[in-house]
Amino acid sequence: MGSVELLIVLDRDGGAPLQQQVCDQVVALVRSGQLRPGDPLPPSRELAHQLDVSRTVVTRAYELLRARGVLTARRGSGTSVAGPARGALPAPRPSPAALAPQPPRPTDGAGGLWQPWEPPPTHRPGPGIDFRHGTPALADFPVARWRQSLHAAYARADAAALGYGPAEGSAALRAEIAALVRQSRALDASPDRVMVTGGATQALDILTRILVRQGDVVVIEDPSHTVLRQVFGCSEGAVVPVPVDEEGLRVADIDARVLAHGHDPARVRLVYVTPSHQFPTGLIMSEARRRQLLTWAHARGATVLEDDYHNEFTFTAERLPALAAERHHDTVVYVGSFSKTLFPALRIGYAVMPRRLVQPFLGIKWITDRLTPTVAQEALADFIRTGAYARHISRMTRLYRQRRSRLLGALYEHFGAGVRVSGEAAGLHVLVTLTGADARLEDTIVRLAAGRGVRVYPASGYFVQDPPDHPTYLMGYAALPAPRITEGVALLADAVREATGRPRRLPPAPKAP
Repeated sequence: MGSVELLIVLDRDGGAPLQQQVCDQVVALVRSGQLRPGDPLPPSRELAHQLDVSRTVVTRAYELLRARGVLTARRGSGTSVAGPARGALPAPRPSPAALAPQPPRPTDGAGGLWQPWEPPPTHRPGPGIDFRHGTPALADFPVARWRQSLHAAYARADAAALGYGPAEGSAALRAEIAALVRQSRALDASPDRVMVTGGATQALDILTRILVRQGDVVVIEDPSHTVLRQVFGCSEGAVVPVPVDEEGLRVADIDARVLAHGHDPARVRLVYVTPSHQFPTGLIMSEARRRQLLTWAHARGATVLEDDYHNEFTFTAERLPALAAERHHDTVVYVGSFSKTLFPALRIGYAVMPRRLVQPFLGIKWITDRLTPTVAQEALADFIRTGAYARHISRMTRLYRQRRSRLLGALYEHFGAGVRVSGEAAGLHVLVTLTGADARLEDTIVRLAAGRGVRVYPASGYFVQDPPDHPTYLMGYAALPAPRITEGVALLADAVREATGRPRRLPPAPKAP
């Protein structure tokens, strides 16, 4: 049977890329029934001639449609519409020409889960003492040594190395990442399962596009980062928050929570967790809860997305392996990043994939950004291979341990039994709850502390349900020298005393002569 003629009209004056217009219109034809399972599509050369575009436009559109399960291709048989066995067709995504930022749809029915989208302000260190989380000790990064790796990467680069690289990333870097996760996280994965991404967030976005369709469910931890709610909320599925406790995600509550939000637990496709340092509580998922989660996901055919955002920094003698290293590891995607271990501007992350997801992941990554900057990858591979990375991590672990100890000591010195701290076993922040104050004073304390030159950040916004009963703050310490931490906590304590109406701390009495 010959290929069908496609009725596609391109808007050449619009802002949407031509390949995206082709992709969206093919999806619309399938959903309307004008294209049916098994219908052959024109060869890319023929359709390109029909639309008066380059063949590359059509081949890219076809690749994205195959990655999304809309089309299928077999050698010698051409490209055709996928049959029902490939799964439900995704709803067409809006054309980028119309993509003014919009809030995600509140599909989960949880009041207050979604906030209108606003570009987050770019953080610039300013005067005063800033306890912002997520910022490593950038002043202590070995810039001169990094420059050597950059020079080495350029010195080795030939014409091919300066061209377009593979979508999966530099072979040298993928081999180094595979060795790193094997040594530090007991995750034994061959380099062909390692995908280099533009930061960890790109990995989350691509995985959501692959796995989540209309009517599906994404489970996230409660509390969790607000950015995650936006990333997953832009998918065609519903996002359901499930509480965490001292052992991690309450796996036994997943079905009930999904049902309470009006969805079918059998449609859970993705479960997002931060088991090594839960965000924002900092708690570590117990061995029993890990086994429970993997067993549940394997039985349901769901994929677990393990975000190991603070993967290198732990302060306890015993360290649990990655979820992806354990039984049923083929259900887990492990995501990491160099933003916290090195510096955020590097924008290099990675995902260790089950083999079944490698090709769909590459299909979408290639069509959306083609490749992560190649020379930076080669420089990073050199930085790791020569031992500079290991030395930097060792240095930073000692430094962060000292700063963490100073923060904890200062908090207990000034607040005593009136403070509760969680998350001190790993990572670059702790969650601080002022149990001696009312939750309604949270913003007041922030304002009074700012007046003293100290910036602290409320954590209540990370909770969808059951927000804290007391003022709670996410306090990062990695970028602050110990004396500044001491001074900052003392000023914060003064702000709390003013907010609560308690007597100010008196200066020490002079010593007798």
